[in-house]
Amino acid sequence: MKNKCLLIIISLFSFYVAIAQNVAKKTVQQKTGKPNIVYILADDMGFGELGSYGQNKIETPNLDALAKRGMRFTQHYAYPVCAPSRYILMTGQNSGKAFIRGNHEWAERGPVWDFKAMEENPYLEGQYPIPDSTITIAEMLKSAGYTTGMVGKWGLGAPFTTGFPTKQGFDYFYGFICQRQDHTYYNGHLWENENRVPLDNKIQAPTVIFPKGLDSLDAKNYEKYAQKDYAPDFLIKAALKFIDKNAAKPFFLYYPTPLPHVSLQAPKELVDYYHQKFGDEKPFLGDGSYFPCRYPRATYAAMITLLDRQVGQLINELKAKGVYDNTIIMFSADNGVAFNAGVDPAFFNSNGPFKANYGWGKGFVHEGGIREPFIVSWPGKVKPGTTNDLISSTMDMMPTLCELLNLKTPKNVDGISILPTLLGKAQQATHPYLYFEYPEYGGQQAIRIDNWKGLRLNMLKGNAKWALYDLNSDIKEENDLADKHPDIIAKMIQISKKEHQTPALSRFLIPVLEQEMK
Repeated sequence: MKNKCLLIIISLFSFYVAIAQNVAKKTVQQKTGKPNIVYILADDMGFGELGSYGQNKIETPNLDALAKRGMRFTQHYAYPVCAPSRYILMTGQNSGKAFIRGNHEWAERGPVWDFKAMEENPYLEGQYPIPDSTITIAEMLKSAGYTTGMVGKWGLGAPFTTGFPTKQGFDYFYGFICQRQDHTYYNGHLWENENRVPLDNKIQAPTVIFPKGLDSLDAKNYEKYAQKDYAPDFLIKAALKFIDKNAAKPFFLYYPTPLPHVSLQAPKELVDYYHQKFGDEKPFLGDGSYFPCRYPRATYAAMITLLDRQVGQLINELKAKGVYDNTIIMFSADNGVAFNAGVDPAFFNSNGPFKANYGWGKGFVHEGGIREPFIVSWPGKVKPGTTNDLISSTMDMMPTLCELLNLKTPKNVDGISILPTLLGKAQQATHPYLYFEYPEYGGQQAIRIDNWKGLRLNMLKGNAKWALYDLNSDIKEENDLADKHPDIIAKMIQISKKEHQTPALSRFLIPVLEQEMK
C-alpha cells in the first residue's frame, strides 16, 4: 500500500513539474516580447503553383490555409537563380552591389561536378564563399538575442570557408552546403554544423540517360533511381527538432527547402496519387543532367505537395510547443519555375498570368523568372485573409526585421521595411524602383518603376538596347514601348549608372555596363 501511494505521489509530482516547465517555456517568450521568425524558401517555384495563387492541379492545403490566416503579396520579387537570390535575401542588397550575382561553382578547385569526387573530398563541395565581412539577417537577429538555425540548402559557401552558415550568424545548420549536391535527393550525406552526416545511399550521379533497349513505360525500370534515405525527410526532422529544442526563447528558423528543384524524385505514395489523378503520361528519359522519371508531372506535383505537408508539420510543431501565436511565418521562393528535367510549366500553368516557357521563367529577368508568391502570417498582428499589391522584394526582409526589433539597419542595404504594411499601418514607404542585374543566361538587366518594366537581354553579346513594357496592360511583356517613351528609358539609364557597381568577382562582369559607367 505504501509503495502504491508513493508511486501515485511521484506520478503527480512528475505531472505538475511537466506542466510547470511548459508554462515556464511560454512565460519566457511572453516576457521577451520578441516573436519567433520562421522563413520558408521554396526552390524553383512558379508564381502560380499554390492554390492561393490560382493553381488548380497541385494541392497545397497548408499553404493555402496560411494565406487565409495572413497576408498574400502579389508583386513580390526575388532573382532569376538560386545563389544570388539567397544572397540578396540574407543581406538586403540589390544585385548591382551584391558580392554574389550568379551561381559560382568555384570550378578552379577541381572536378566539382563529379559526385563521387565530391563524396571523397569535401573541399570540392559548395559554391564560392561570401566574405567574412558580410552582414546577414542571421547575424542581426543573433545580436538581438535570437537563437538562429538554418535547415535546407545554403549555396553561399563551401566547407571550411568564411561562407559556411555557422560562420555567417547561424547557431545551427543542417542540410546541403552545396547546390549541386541537391540535384539528387538520394545523396551520400548532409551536413550538421561542420560535420558530414552519412545517408544510406550509394553515390549515383544524376547525369544518367535512360538505357536504350529497356521498356521506358515500365515503372520498375526507374526504381534504381530511388534509394533508401530521402533527404527532405531528414531536413524536416531537423527543423522540427530545432523548434522543439529552442521553443523557450526567441528563435529564427530559416528553412530553404530544396523542393521542388529537379531531379524529379518524390515519395511513391504521393506520386501514385497524382498519377491516378492525372492519368498516364510520357516519361522523362534524362537529359545528361538530371535523373530519368517515369511520371514527371505526377512527381513534380508530389514534390510541391510534400513541401506543403512539411509546412503543415512546422505549423503543428509551433502549436504543440505553444508558440504559434508568437511566431511570424514567411513563405516565398528563390526564383521562377524551371524549364528542364521533365518539368512541365505549361501543363500546370505554373507562372499564372506570366509566360513560363524557356526564356520566361527561371534564369531570366522576365516576370515569370523573378516574381514570386509571398505569404506572411502573424496571429493577432497581420490581418487574416488580406491581399496586398505593394511592390516588394526579398531584399526587404533585412530592414523589415530590423525595424521589428528596433535594430539599426546595416549600411548598403537597398530594401525597405514592409512592417507598416504587415501591421496594417498607412505610413508605408515604397520603392522608387527595383533594380536587377544578372550576368548569366546571356547577361541581363531589368528595372521596374511603378507600372513600367525595362529590360535588356543578351548583354554579353553587346546588346545595349532597352525594351519597355507597361505591366498594367501587358503583364506578359509582349509589346515593346521603348520607342514611344524615351523619357522612361532615360530614367532607366540613370538608375543603371547609379545602382551598378563593378563586381568583386570578374565572372560576374557585364562589359556593356562597365562601358556605360565610363
